Amino acid sequence: MKTASDYLEEANAVVPRISTDEGIARHHAGKSVFVDVRDSADISASGTIAGAEKIARGMLEFKADDTHQLHNVALDKDADIILVCGAGGQAALAGKTLVDMGFKNVSNVGGFSSWKYAGGPIEE
Repeated sequence: MKTASDYLEEANAVVPRISTDEGIARHHAGKSVFVDVRDSADISASGTIAGAEKIARGMLEFKADDTHQLHNVALDKDADIILVCGAGGQAALAGKTLVDMGFKNVSNVGGFSSWKYAGGPIEE
Protein backbone atom coordinates (compact mmCIF):
# COMPACT_ATOMS: atom_id res chain seq x y z
CA MET A 1 0.00 0.00 0.00
CA LYS A 2 1.30 3.48 -0.92
CA THR A 3 1.31 6.46 1.39
CA ALA A 4 0.96 10.14 0.54
CA SER A 5 4.72 10.42 1.01
CA ASP A 6 5.25 7.65 -1.55
CA TYR A 7 3.15 9.51 -4.11
CA LEU A 8 5.02 12.76 -3.45
CA GLU A 9 8.38 11.04 -3.75
CA GLU A 10 7.38 9.55 -7.10
CA ALA A 11 6.06 12.90 -8.33
CA ASN A 12 9.18 14.79 -7.26
CA ALA A 13 11.34 12.24 -9.05
CA VAL A 14 9.53 12.94 -12.34
CA VAL A 15 8.59 16.62 -12.15
CA PRO A 16 11.48 19.05 -11.72
CA ARG A 17 11.12 21.71 -9.03
CA ILE A 18 12.30 25.08 -10.31
CA SER A 19 13.23 28.04 -8.17
CA THR A 20 10.92 30.98 -7.78
CA ASP A 21 13.51 33.17 -9.53
CA GLU A 22 13.60 30.82 -12.52
CA GLY A 23 9.80 30.76 -12.60
CA ILE A 24 9.66 34.55 -12.57
CA ALA A 25 12.22 34.72 -15.39
CA ARG A 26 10.21 32.25 -17.44
CA HIS A 27 7.04 34.24 -16.73
CA HIS A 28 8.73 37.40 -18.03
CA ALA A 29 9.86 35.49 -21.15
CA GLY A 30 6.17 34.81 -21.86
CA LYS A 31 6.63 31.33 -23.28
CA SER A 32 5.30 29.25 -20.39
CA VAL A 33 1.79 28.29 -19.33
CA PHE A 34 1.34 28.73 -15.59
CA VAL A 35 -1.32 26.58 -13.93
CA ASP A 36 -2.56 27.18 -10.39
CA VAL A 37 -4.06 23.93 -9.11
CA ARG A 38 -5.48 25.33 -5.84
CA ASP A 39 -9.22 25.52 -5.36
CA SER A 40 -11.06 28.72 -6.21
CA ALA A 41 -11.50 29.73 -2.55
CA ASP A 42 -7.72 29.71 -1.99
CA ILE A 43 -7.12 31.68 -5.18
CA SER A 44 -9.84 34.20 -4.27
CA ALA A 45 -8.31 34.66 -0.82
CA SER A 46 -4.70 35.18 -1.88
CA GLY A 47 -4.55 35.83 -5.62
CA THR A 48 -2.57 33.89 -8.20
CA ILE A 49 0.25 34.24 -10.69
CA ALA A 50 -0.62 36.84 -13.31
CA GLY A 51 -2.18 35.14 -16.32
CA ALA A 52 -2.22 31.68 -14.74
CA GLU A 53 -4.76 29.12 -15.79
CA LYS A 54 -6.86 28.29 -12.73
CA ILE A 55 -7.53 24.56 -12.76
CA ALA A 56 -8.41 22.93 -9.46
CA ARG A 57 -6.43 19.73 -8.87
CA GLY A 58 -9.64 17.69 -8.96
CA MET A 59 -10.41 18.85 -12.51
CA LEU A 60 -6.93 18.57 -13.99
CA GLU A 61 -7.37 15.26 -15.79
CA PHE A 62 -10.53 16.51 -17.53
CA LYS A 63 -9.00 19.87 -18.49
CA ALA A 64 -5.78 18.23 -19.74
CA ASP A 65 -7.47 15.55 -21.86
CA ASP A 66 -7.73 16.90 -25.39
CA THR A 67 -10.51 14.40 -26.16
CA HIS A 68 -12.72 15.54 -23.27
CA GLN A 69 -15.41 18.23 -23.61
CA LEU A 70 -13.88 20.16 -20.67
CA HIS A 71 -10.43 20.37 -22.29
CA ASN A 72 -8.56 23.63 -21.70
CA VAL A 73 -6.81 24.54 -24.96
CA ALA A 74 -3.96 26.22 -23.05
CA LEU A 75 -2.89 22.74 -21.95
CA ASP A 76 -1.01 21.59 -25.00
CA LYS A 77 1.15 18.49 -24.59
CA ASP A 78 4.16 20.35 -26.04
CA ALA A 79 3.73 23.55 -23.99
CA ASP A 80 6.12 24.53 -21.22
CA ILE A 81 3.80 24.09 -18.22
CA ILE A 82 4.69 25.41 -14.78
CA LEU A 83 2.49 24.38 -11.87
CA VAL A 84 1.89 26.22 -8.60
CA CYS A 85 -0.17 25.43 -5.52
CA GLY A 86 -0.12 26.34 -1.84
CA ALA A 87 3.18 24.75 -0.84
CA GLY A 88 4.33 22.53 -3.72
CA GLY A 89 2.78 19.15 -2.96
CA GLN A 90 -0.36 19.48 -5.06
CA ALA A 91 1.68 20.95 -7.92
CA ALA A 92 4.08 17.98 -7.81
CA LEU A 93 1.20 15.48 -7.87
CA ALA A 94 -0.52 17.42 -10.66
CA GLY A 95 2.72 17.45 -12.62
CA LYS A 96 3.09 13.69 -12.32
CA THR A 97 -0.46 13.32 -13.63
CA LEU A 98 0.35 15.51 -16.64
CA VAL A 99 3.53 13.55 -17.37
CA ASP A 100 1.52 10.31 -17.16
CA MET A 101 -0.92 11.86 -19.68
CA GLY A 102 1.90 12.54 -22.17
CA PHE A 103 2.88 16.12 -21.39
CA LYS A 104 6.56 16.66 -22.13
CA ASN A 105 7.61 19.90 -20.40
CA VAL A 106 6.19 20.09 -16.89
CA SER A 107 7.75 21.69 -13.84
CA ASN A 108 6.74 22.74 -10.34
CA VAL A 109 7.48 26.23 -8.99
CA GLY A 110 6.12 25.32 -5.55
CA GLY A 111 3.91 27.51 -3.43
CA PHE A 112 2.20 30.74 -4.36
CA SER A 113 3.27 32.50 -1.14
CA SER A 114 6.94 32.11 -2.14
CA TRP A 115 6.12 33.52 -5.58
CA LYS A 116 4.32 36.50 -4.05
CA TYR A 117 7.10 37.10 -1.49
CA ALA A 118 9.71 37.07 -4.26
CA GLY A 119 7.83 39.79 -6.13
CA GLY A 120 6.54 37.61 -8.95
CA PRO A 121 3.73 39.06 -11.08
CA ILE A 122 0.37 38.42 -9.44
CA GLU A 123 -3.29 39.11 -9.96
CA GLU A 124 -5.70 39.53 -7.07
